[in-house]
Amino acid sequence: MTTELDLVIRGGRIATAADVFDADIGIRGGRIVALGHDLGAASEEIDATGKLVLPGGVDAHCHFDQPSSDGSVMADDFDSGPRSAAFGGTTTVIPFACQQKGQTLRAAVDDYHRRADGKSVIDYAFHLIVTDPTPQVLGQELPALIREGYTSFKIYTTYDDLKLNDRQIIEVLALAKREGALTMIHAENSDAIAWLTEALEQAGQTAPRFHADARPAIAEREATHRAISLAEIVDVPMLVVHVSGGEAMDQIAAARAKGLRVFAETCPQYILLTADDLDLDGFEGAKHICSPPPRDTASQQSVWRGLANGTFQVFSSDHAPFKFDSATGKKLCGDGASFTHVPNGIPGVETRLPLLFSEGVGKGRISLNQFVALTATNPARLYGLYPRKGTIAVGADADIAIWDAEREVTIRNELLHHNVDYTPYEGRTITGWPEIVLSRGKTVVRGERLYAESGRGQFLECGAPDTLI
Repeated sequence: MTTELDLVIRGGRIATAADVFDADIGIRGGRIVALGHDLGAASEEIDATGKLVLPGGVDAHCHFDQPSSDGSVMADDFDSGPRSAAFGGTTTVIPFACQQKGQTLRAAVDDYHRRADGKSVIDYAFHLIVTDPTPQVLGQELPALIREGYTSFKIYTTYDDLKLNDRQIIEVLALAKREGALTMIHAENSDAIAWLTEALEQAGQTAPRFHADARPAIAEREATHRAISLAEIVDVPMLVVHVSGGEAMDQIAAARAKGLRVFAETCPQYILLTADDLDLDGFEGAKHICSPPPRDTASQQSVWRGLANGTFQVFSSDHAPFKFDSATGKKLCGDGASFTHVPNGIPGVETRLPLLFSEGVGKGRISLNQFVALTATNPARLYGLYPRKGTIAVGADADIAIWDAEREVTIRNELLHHNVDYTPYEGRTITGWPEIVLSRGKTVVRGERLYAESGRGQFLECGAPDTLI
């Protein structure tokens, strides 16, 4: 005789983007099939008494094993990156299949699947990065890929090997409108950055701290305004990624007040780091070089307000894992190289959720429902994975993180599971950490132990973006 349920999680306090309630969760075949009290027997039970039971996180902006044109190598691949994500309570990741200029978009996707196949312990989807929107890409490849489940793509207004000009951006936005896809935009003014960078280098100001001077908030503000204007011309939704502070936020809030479907994402570095973290002894500040750079405490407060008032819909890690003490990482051009030659990005896929939980929910800056929305539900909706992912509801995948909201953890790199040799949050003590993480009803992480085998994660085809949030 077989039991009706594979697993029951009993006695926990469940939180979704809309509700907080006490109930048991019944799971069968990897999906949630019942929510209620005193559910029947199951093959396995988990006692969640006194714990929070949350949807597994959806990290909708992370980089794993992404090819580069400068010789840098990302430290995390599809084995170590998703494993690290799982230990931090994330059960779905969406990294980027990046087209190199001169390469077809289809070739980039095929290469990224080869890099990912048989490795991830959790489920994953792909965004695309469009760097070379040729007639073939716009007329054939991108429409076909959107129909195959790659329904979001990122474009850049900066970096010489990635950026598009305004005409190209309009053409990509118009295609997104025709095909029902969502465009993500990295918004910084490339020419302003180039001019400032040249002036700084001529003055011999090349230490890591000058990276922040080369990429000021006004360059982000201008490009954000321009991107919004182009999307308004086309009349299409878009999302501005990794917004760093109030100047760009003002543009986004004004657009939303007009009724434009403009969405925004921010990241842990913008609520916890400042430009001062680039000004450390020696070359240490290179650890915190990312774009846009962290700004100041006033910018941090602006971002917190935006997380609370709805300016931001998504909180992602932007995990960009370059080792510090490595000739293929931050020291690509040597110890002491100009900031212009330091690979951009910082790690954070494992610490994303605990940091926001501790600093946001724990300190009363955002509610528990907002935490779930920002880190799981909204990204699942915007990127076409909801309601399969991002919520606890009958019919959803049983992607669940059981949290000890009172657990105190001092972050040490040696305790993390990424393949990077540092964390920007070393020594920071936080409260709240996931202790059991399930993916499709199977325990992936319990305490410090990994239970899942490499390759159990499934590739997800994304549906149409939900831009009505």
